[in-house]
Amino acid sequence: MPSPSPLVRAPQVAAAAPAGHTAAELATLIDLLAARRPRIEAVTLGHGRDPASTAAVQAFAHAWRARGGAVLTVVSWPETAASWLRPARRFAAGDPDAWVVAGAALGWAQMSRRLRHSTTWDPARTFAFASIGGTDIVRLAGPGTLDGLRGAAADGGTWQLGRHSITYAGPEAS
Repeated sequence: MPSPSPLVRAPQVAAAAPAGHTAAELATLIDLLAARRPRIEAVTLGHGRDPASTAAVQAFAHAWRARGGAVLTVVSWPETAASWLRPARRFAAGDPDAWVVAGAALGWAQMSRRLRHSTTWDPARTFAFASIGGTDIVRLAGPGTLDGLRGAAADGGTWQLGRHSITYAGPEAS
């Protein structure tokens, strides 16, 4: 018997495009990856197809390469689709040291549910821009889907997702 579809059935959030990233957010995201042990060198980047998410990932790629890091691939996904299987497989391929993502809550919830359902992707090895770190993502993705995913807030603080929660630390804690 096939397993049930990972699609979010009745989204209760508008598919609004995220705001642009901030310089503080980008710097914090780079710092989060640079501080990890074992050392992160090669990353795979993923983003929704809206202009703000695309720009955020491009800015990260430029900053990451300037530090001597490698970008294995960049994968985009739609906000709505019949399936996210093809981008999920591309995103999870290549065994990066970490994944970095930007996008709207609904599109990322769909993508992350497909990743958990169909690949060996690990949210604890994933870092995200502020657009991913809202309360909608916990509800949309479902319990356990994003446990351990962490990221940068627009003000330079950090956040981390748990089974039913998001924990935020202001920039003074970073």
